[in-house]
Amino acid sequence: MRRFTYSSLQAFNRIRLPGPTVLPIAGAVVGLYSGLAAGIFSNLIGLVSGVTFSAAWLGDALRRPGSRTLLSVWDALAKAQWHPEHAIIGVPLVVGALLLARIIEPGGPRDEVKRRLRLLALLVLGALALYYPLVALTALNRAFGNAHHVTEVLPHLPWWIFLVAPPLGGMLVGRLLRDYPETHGHGLPEVVRAVKSNQELPGERGLLKLIASAITIGSGGSAGREGPIVYGGAAFASTVGRILGFSRRELAVLLACGAGAGISASFNAPIAGAVFAMEIILREFELRVFSPIILASVAGTLVSRGTMGAAPMINDRLGYELVSGWEVICYVGLGLLCGLLAYAFVRLLHNAEDFFGGRVEGQMSAWLGRRSLPLRAGIGGLCAGVLAFLSPTVWGSGHDYINLAAIGQLSFVFLVTACGVKLVATAITLGSGGSGGTFFPSAVMGAMVGGAFGTLVHYFFPHSTGPSGAYAIVGMGGAVAALTRGPLTGMMMLYELSANHAIILPLMVTCTIASALCHYLTERKAPKTQTDAELLATTPVRALMRELAPVPADMHLRPLMDQVLTTESGTLPVLDGDGKLYGIVQVDQFRDIWRDEVLHPMLVASDLARKVPLLSPDTDLAQALRLMDQEDVDALPVQGTPGSQTCGLLTRALVRRFLSTRHARQHAHGEHPVATTEATN
Repeated sequence: MRRFTYSSLQAFNRIRLPGPTVLPIAGAVVGLYSGLAAGIFSNLIGLVSGVTFSAAWLGDALRRPGSRTLLSVWDALAKAQWHPEHAIIGVPLVVGALLLARIIEPGGPRDEVKRRLRLLALLVLGALALYYPLVALTALNRAFGNAHHVTEVLPHLPWWIFLVAPPLGGMLVGRLLRDYPETHGHGLPEVVRAVKSNQELPGERGLLKLIASAITIGSGGSAGREGPIVYGGAAFASTVGRILGFSRRELAVLLACGAGAGISASFNAPIAGAVFAMEIILREFELRVFSPIILASVAGTLVSRGTMGAAPMINDRLGYELVSGWEVICYVGLGLLCGLLAYAFVRLLHNAEDFFGGRVEGQMSAWLGRRSLPLRAGIGGLCAGVLAFLSPTVWGSGHDYINLAAIGQLSFVFLVTACGVKLVATAITLGSGGSGGTFFPSAVMGAMVGGAFGTLVHYFFPHSTGPSGAYAIVGMGGAVAALTRGPLTGMMMLYELSANHAIILPLMVTCTIASALCHYLTERKAPKTQTDAELLATTPVRALMRELAPVPADMHLRPLMDQVLTTESGTLPVLDGDGKLYGIVQVDQFRDIWRDEVLHPMLVASDLARKVPLLSPDTDLAQALRLMDQEDVDALPVQGTPGSQTCGLLTRALVRRFLSTRHARQHAHGEHPVATTEATN
């Protein structure tokens, strides 16, 4: 036994956790927190809705301890989805990981193993500590009536609520986000931008966005739930990846894990969430990204089912199917209609942002542009409240009306009115400064337009077409696919929500045509701005390089250090013995020798110089960055003109500053490097 124990400990000490091994585990942990974020967000919305709808009723319940309301608390707690198996499985895993981290001997690469094991174990323990109080909070919200069905509550609200609550919510959100302009977006575009540009998302901004969006939705603003959850999950993933020391590529995969788990938790659709992460966020379906993204989606769905409930968005499992082959033509028409609807939504959202930002000609737009963000968001909330008189679907995300459209209980006039009013209200709410996503509103609009289209075709062709509810479900998928330009996401989401295999053929037709049409219309109208990759490929090195005098080969160590330390980049080009440009010397090369003063008179610049490729002034920036990656350096020298006493130096910092300045200029002029739809190409 002693020999076995000793051999086991020696084996533990040889354990290494490379990135591909840790990434799926980290993805699952990120999924846990995305599910928790979905639960927290849902409870925040319930709390704001409860304050808006029933503050007086809640006070009466507290004054009468013997009331049936308080008795229902115990019933709600008893019926809550506690899932004790999460703790039964999670706690031993956490304890085992912590013990293993203590057993492994310190030193060398094993220190990184110990650190990662300890951090992942503590994160899982933190998720368990948050899960059960959140389940209890969900039960309390339901007991006190905060988990309202909007379809039941809105008809009984006094008229003044529609004119007071949305503006107050908008003003509060504007005040929260006034000093944080990077949180003004819709959630998913920021994640797409971060993945594309290898940027990090600050974790504290994710919580701020959840709070602001909960206020917007709970107080009656027209916005979606999924964007803030996706942003919050990706922000947490960015923090975890940075702490665990992941590479840029691994960090991008982890951000996609947070986004996919957020969609899975929002819609209770794990397959759709995983497809969304790969199709929209990463734009790739490679095997190495499957395991972390799928584990994240599964973990997020499991947690959200306890904190939000396991009930699907489409409550009734309806057996709709393709009635005849001729009906495919109708679904083609529905795809075209959904594509046009998504394109109109994109354009209107852009125009609303420009109008409230003062970038549209006219005195009203100029006046709004000079106003503070709280006032603009309050005006947008007031507009949404007024539009709610025309259609109750404007209030919040409006997803409660999807079930009514799916079973054909809404009239043609209601469906058409709801689609148009929801379109305008969402654009105004988000364009004026409100916080929230566009995914849920687009699903509602798709269900409305699909139900209206289905009502017409079933009226004229009753024997060869299905009921309007089938078209409402397919229209929902078509609108989501068109807005995201992700047909697989729209197909899988509605296939999973409807649990109906027979509806997959209409979904495939409608989602494909809708996404293709919206993509064509958007790209045709979009300004042909250069991408970062195109800009780097067309910009020569001479446009950014800094002119400076190279260091002679015989310069001694002390003056060399002084000169390098005074440069902005910490790098200087070095000449060889013949006076030709040879390579570079960097400040980090002095780390091991600067204390040893005996070496100072012995070493010269040529002893420390690192030979690297020389750039031509006409080399493009993209090629220069590739050479930096190959040499694993952050600067390269540039050949000077013949007879000149100076040469050039190009650094990564100069390239980053160049791109950041361009992005800031585009934002100031109202250009959209990442479209305001949920994702871009």
